[in-house]
Amino acid sequence: MKICVVGAGGIGATIGGRLARAGQRVSLVARGVHLQALRERGLRLVDHVDQRDDTLALPAHDEPARLASELGAQDVIVIALKAHAIAAMLPRLAPLLHPDTVVIPAINGLPWWYFHKDGGAFDGQSIGALDPAGRMFAALDCAHIVGCVVHLAAEQRAPGEVHHTGGRRLMLGEPDRSRSERLQRVCAVLTEAGFEAVASGDIRRDVWWKLLGNLSFNPVAALTGYLMNRIIDDEGVLDVIRAVMREGMAVSAHYGYPMPMTPDQRIDVARQLGAAKISMLQDIEQRRRLELDAIVGSVIELAERAGLAVPTTRVLHALTQARARALGIEGH
Repeated sequence: MKICVVGAGGIGATIGGRLARAGQRVSLVARGVHLQALRERGLRLVDHVDQRDDTLALPAHDEPARLASELGAQDVIVIALKAHAIAAMLPRLAPLLHPDTVVIPAINGLPWWYFHKDGGAFDGQSIGALDPAGRMFAALDCAHIVGCVVHLAAEQRAPGEVHHTGGRRLMLGEPDRSRSERLQRVCAVLTEAGFEAVASGDIRRDVWWKLLGNLSFNPVAALTGYLMNRIIDDEGVLDVIRAVMREGMAVSAHYGYPMPMTPDQRIDVARQLGAAKISMLQDIEQRRRLELDAIVGSVIELAERAGLAVPTTRVLHALTQARARALGIEGH
C-alpha cells in the first residue's frame, strides 16, 4: 500500500515507521527542523516496545501536493496532527486522494466527523467547538474516513527521532458501523506492522472510552505538572478526576453510550500507565497549543445540547485555558 502519514510526530512517526518496517510504501508530511532532520538523516524510530532502534529513509515534505507530484495518490492517509491543526490541512490533502483512498484520523478527543452517518437526531451535523462553520465537512468527503482510537504512547524527543514507549492497540471502525472490506484490509496491514489492530463494531463507543480519561487526566496534568503516577497517588486530585468522569459519563450515556464501568475502574486502567507524561503536559512544557476544544470544549458543547450540567468540567476547562494564556500559548 501507498500510505502517507500527515503529522510525523510521536504517534504519526511510530505508525509510519512500523508500517515502513513491514514493507509498506510510506511517506511523511512534517515541517520545520523535524522535516529537515527526516530528509537529512532519516527517521530514527526507537521502539521500546519491540526493543528495536531503526533508521528509516522515507520521503518527507511539508506540502501534500509535492508528495502527490512525486508519489501519486495514496491508498491510505493517516492524519496524526493535533486536532486544531486539521482544519487547515484537510483542503491540502486533495492531491493525495483517489476515489478509494482511506483517511484515518488518529487523533485525540471527539472527531469532527462524529455525527457523520451516526443515524441519530444529530446525523450529519458538525460540532461547533471543532468545526464552527462546517468547513471540515466541506473540505473532505467523509466517505473516505475510517475512525481510529489510538492506545499507544510515543514522544518526539529530538528532530527526526521518535520513541515508541508503550502500547500497540489501534481501534478502527466505520462511521456507519459496518464491517467493510476496506476496514478489514487496513486492520490486516496494521497487524502485519505489529499493532493490535481491532476492527470495532462501534467506533464511537471506543472514542468515548478513551475520551473519559483524556477529559479528566489531561487538564489536571497541564495544571499540576504531575505525571500520571502522581495524579493517581493524590487522593484530593482524584476526587476532581472522579467528578469530571461522572459528568463525562452522563454526556456519553445521553448520546447512546453508557459506560460499563465506574470512575474508579477507569482510574485503575490509567494506573497501568505508571509515570507517563500525559500529552497535554507535554504541550504545556513545549508551549504548544493545547487540544482543549477537542478534548474538553466539545464535551461541554454536547452537554449544553443535552441540557446536562457539567460544572467541574467547566471549571477545569476555564482554569486550563487561563494557564495556557498565562504562559503565552496562542489559541487560548
